[in-house]
Amino acid sequence: MRLDYFAAMAARSAAAPARWRRPFLAWLDGIERGWAIPLLIAGFAMAWWLFLVIAYQSGDLHADALETWTLGREFAWGNAKHPPLMGWVAWMWTQVFPLTDWSFQLLSMTNAAVALFAVDLITRRFVRGDARAVVLMLLMLTPVYQFYAQRFNANTVLLAIWPLATYCHLRSFETRRIGWSVAAGVLAALAMLGKYYSVFLVASFALATFAHPRRAAYFKSWAPWISTLAGLIVLGPHLYWLVMNDGQTLTYPLRQQGGFGFRHSLSEATMFLLGIGAALAIPAVAWTLAAGRRLGRFVADFRAMPSGLVLLFWVFIGTLVLPPITAVALGTNMPSIWAAQGLFLPVILIVCGASFTLERFFVVNLATWVVGVALVAVVVAAPIHAIYRNGIAPNERTYYRLAAIELTKRWHAATGRSMIQVSGDDGLAFATAFYSPDHPRYSRPFQFQYAWGMPRPQTLARGWVGTCFDDDPTCIAWMDRVAALDPHHIRLRFDVQPILWGRPGTPKTIAALMVPPRGHTGDPGRQADMVEDFSSSGRRLAQ
Repeated sequence: MRLDYFAAMAARSAAAPARWRRPFLAWLDGIERGWAIPLLIAGFAMAWWLFLVIAYQSGDLHADALETWTLGREFAWGNAKHPPLMGWVAWMWTQVFPLTDWSFQLLSMTNAAVALFAVDLITRRFVRGDARAVVLMLLMLTPVYQFYAQRFNANTVLLAIWPLATYCHLRSFETRRIGWSVAAGVLAALAMLGKYYSVFLVASFALATFAHPRRAAYFKSWAPWISTLAGLIVLGPHLYWLVMNDGQTLTYPLRQQGGFGFRHSLSEATMFLLGIGAALAIPAVAWTLAAGRRLGRFVADFRAMPSGLVLLFWVFIGTLVLPPITAVALGTNMPSIWAAQGLFLPVILIVCGASFTLERFFVVNLATWVVGVALVAVVVAAPIHAIYRNGIAPNERTYYRLAAIELTKRWHAATGRSMIQVSGDDGLAFATAFYSPDHPRYSRPFQFQYAWGMPRPQTLARGWVGTCFDDDPTCIAWMDRVAALDPHHIRLRFDVQPILWGRPGTPKTIAALMVPPRGHTGDPGRQADMVEDFSSSGRRLAQ
């Protein structure tokens, strides 16, 4: 009865749409004219960029984003922790935009916008008009393209790369043309340069190609071999780097995520699948309510899927099944968040594979949900989050920029020189490298990032700073050991306090260890004053 009620409402709305629906209907009419989908994507990206700007007025960039910028400061074909693509993108972005929070937040949402545009490239191969918007709006109701996207790192850089690679592979399979085959290989290689988790995408391409009924025509052409060659050419320098560096980037994920027993890995595999289901829960409910009794056509629609959707179906099966199987086989963790960049596949399959088109009543309702959620987020949720992080429940991100600026002032006062190296708590160290006007280098080699090793004498001789939160006993104990290496060190503690819209927040104590450069001839009296002032109960606020 409830489904019949919705169907009746849709019929009445089609006959006499409410006045408030008419702008939405005009927008839907513009989809095939070329302006409605770009407007949707740009509006979504700008709204959620504004959310990030407001919500993090009392909170700086996530440590992952700061690490990404740190990795991209010097061009390299690899590093000990992650493949290089995220660092390359961050470096190119900062050649145009400044080193500010809003700039990196704009990078995150631009990446999400490119991802949605790539999804639409795939969608328009199968449907026209309203269905294109439905695919995008269902994805906009997931937490992927705004909350997850805000951390620009090795995971989120794949948001745009995966659908682009999938589109190129689809076109290569359909046309077997050289250009699409080269593009498919290059994009697949870029996905691998983003994160090695993309091996599941590449394997899924192979699985889909072998499982497809038209595989013979594809394999008799030059397309698969051209794609393979193009991919190997792009990956070649990175593969050479791996060989020359003992496969450091390969051993890192196995060391951090491996070594677990069967029961733990089986639990991880189960949570992987449940996490994907949870991320798609809201779009699934929205589609179910709109489709109503027509869901009964699912089996028939599945059997009648066009060739291109069959290929995408097998790609989806591969990206869904291969990761948990690998987790159980190798005894590793497999967080479901790693699969977020592939959630576009089931949405495209469901919407584009349906033998019916949703009535505009439901499409407009979906649009109001997308717009309404964004408006509430910007106007209500963002200010509340900023206030919450300022004085109610601050976290480490609340203090990154303040600590970096104040630490730079103290270093200049003690040495009269620019800060060139920083270490300690990773978040604080990355933040100091990013927010300090000196932009010192993060001095801990990434292969020893979690080992709390001692800096070498020549490292300290050049001038060095270590920084910790005062309530972090592990970091403080490490700082004590470093202090014993150089008798000329300066230890200090200071408070930083955020201020949001004129309201002071919760202060936090920062501990630091400064080793002036060898041969430095600063004022010993001034250095003694600093030690006495900032190592005792006397504390100052950075505003």
